[in-house]
Amino acid sequence: MKTASRRAHHQLTFAVLTVGVGAYALLQSLVMPVLPTLESELGTTQTNVTWVLTAYLLSASIFTPVMGRLGDMHGKKRVFVVALVALAAGSLLAALSTSLSVMIVARVIQGIGGGVLPLAFGIIRDEFPVEKVVGAVGIIAALTAVGAGLGIVLAGPIVSVLGFHWLFWIPLIMVVLAGLAAQILVPESRVRTAGKINWFTALLLSGWLVALLLGVSQAPNWGWGSPIVVGLLVAAAVVAVTWVVVESRSGNPLIDMSMMRIRSVWAANLVALLMGIGMYAAFGFLPQFLQTPSSAGFGFGASVTESGLMLLPLSVGMFLLGLASGRLASRLGSRNLVVAGSIVSAIGYFVVAFLHETEMDIYLATSLAGIGFGLAFSAMSNVVVAAVPSEQTGVASGMNANIRTIGGSLGAAFMASIVTAGASPSGVPQESGYVNGFLMLGVAVGLGAVAALFIPALKRDRATHLEETAELRHPELALVAGGTLAGDKSE
Repeated sequence: MKTASRRAHHQLTFAVLTVGVGAYALLQSLVMPVLPTLESELGTTQTNVTWVLTAYLLSASIFTPVMGRLGDMHGKKRVFVVALVALAAGSLLAALSTSLSVMIVARVIQGIGGGVLPLAFGIIRDEFPVEKVVGAVGIIAALTAVGAGLGIVLAGPIVSVLGFHWLFWIPLIMVVLAGLAAQILVPESRVRTAGKINWFTALLLSGWLVALLLGVSQAPNWGWGSPIVVGLLVAAAVVAVTWVVVESRSGNPLIDMSMMRIRSVWAANLVALLMGIGMYAAFGFLPQFLQTPSSAGFGFGASVTESGLMLLPLSVGMFLLGLASGRLASRLGSRNLVVAGSIVSAIGYFVVAFLHETEMDIYLATSLAGIGFGLAFSAMSNVVVAAVPSEQTGVASGMNANIRTIGGSLGAAFMASIVTAGASPSGVPQESGYVNGFLMLGVAVGLGAVAALFIPALKRDRATHLEETAELRHPELALVAGGTLAGDKSE
C-alpha cells in the first residue's frame, strides 16, 4: 500500500510539471510564425517587432540559471511556483497589450519563467523513485522541444480563429492551473544548498549574456562588421572571462566552476550549444522557406498553418522518442543516444538542403530531425542530472538550458546572414541561400555527435546518482548501495 501511494504521488507531481513546462515551451515559439501579424497589429516595423523575440531571449538567458540556483537554495517547489507566477503575469500583460513597448515588457517578465525547466529536473531527481528519474527527465526534456514545435504548428490556427491575443491567453490558462496544482500537490524538496546569491557574479553573468545575445541577434540587421555589433561581442568576451575568474575565486559562487569542469557537464553543454544552433534556427527559417511562393523557383507557397503542419512530424518524433528515452538509455547508454540523435538530425537537415521538391521530402526531413532531437535532448539532460550532486541539479540544468538558448540565438543569426546574403533586389532570398543555411545547420548538429563522444560511459554516472539518492533517502542503505554498485563503477 505504501508503494502504491508513493507511485501515485510522483505521477501526480509529474503531471503538474508537464503542464508548467509545456506552457513555457509554447510561449517560446508561438510568436515566431506570426511576427508579421504582430507587426501590423501593434503598429510597428519589421525590425522593431523582432524585439518581441529578443527581449524574451535576453530575459530567459539571465533568469534561467539564477532561478535554478534559488531553487537549490530555498526549495525547488517554491521557486517553481514563483517562476509560474512570472509566466502568468507576463502572459496576462501580453494578452492585454496594444503596443510594442507593453508587449516587450510582458516578454521580459515571461523570461523569468525560464527557471521552470531546471527546477522541474531538480524536483524529479529529489522526489521520484530512482528507477523513474531517467525516463521522467527525458520526457520533460523532450517536452520543451515538442512544445516549441507545437507552437509553430498552432500559431496560425489560433491567430486565424481567435486573434493574436490568444497566443498568450491559452498558455496563461495552462500556467495558472499548473501553478495552483504545484502549490497544493507538489512536495517541497528536502535537498538544499547553503549560501546566498552572489549578486556581483550574477551581474557579470547577465552582462556577458546580454552583450552576446544582443550582438548576435541584431547582427543580421546591423551588420556583423558594424561598430555596435563588434563592440558588443568584444564586451561579451571580456566580461565572460572576468565572470569565470571571479566565479572561480568566489567562496559563494553562483555557478560552481569546478562543477562546470566535470567532463559529463562540459561535454553535454557543448552538445547543447551545437544542437541549439540547429533546432531553433530551423523553427525560425524552415516555415519561411516553405511559405516562399513557388514562383520563386522553390518553396511551396504554404500558409502559416500549412507550413506548421509540415513541421508536425518534428514535434511528434521528439515526443515519441522522449517517451522511449528512459528505456533506451538503460539499454544503450545516454552517450550513445546523443551520438545517434545528432547524426539522425544532421541527416534530416541534409535531406531538406538537397531534396525539397515535394512535400513528402519535407515530411521525411522533419521526421528524421524530430527523431534525432528527441533522442539527443532527452539523453543530454539525463547526462547533466546524473553527473552533478543533487543540490546542484537546478543550476547545472539551468546552465545547460541557457547554453542551448545561446546556441539557438547564434544559429538564427548565422542562418539569417547566410539566407539573406544572396537575396534579390526585392529582398526575397535565393534557393542557394537556404541550401547553404540548412547545410550549415546540418554540420553544426553533426558536430554534436563528435562532442558527445567526450561524455563518459553512463554506468559510472548512473552509479554515482544511485548512491547519492540512496544516501539521501535511506542513509542506512548507502553502504549497501555503494558496495553493490562498486563493480559497475570500476568498469
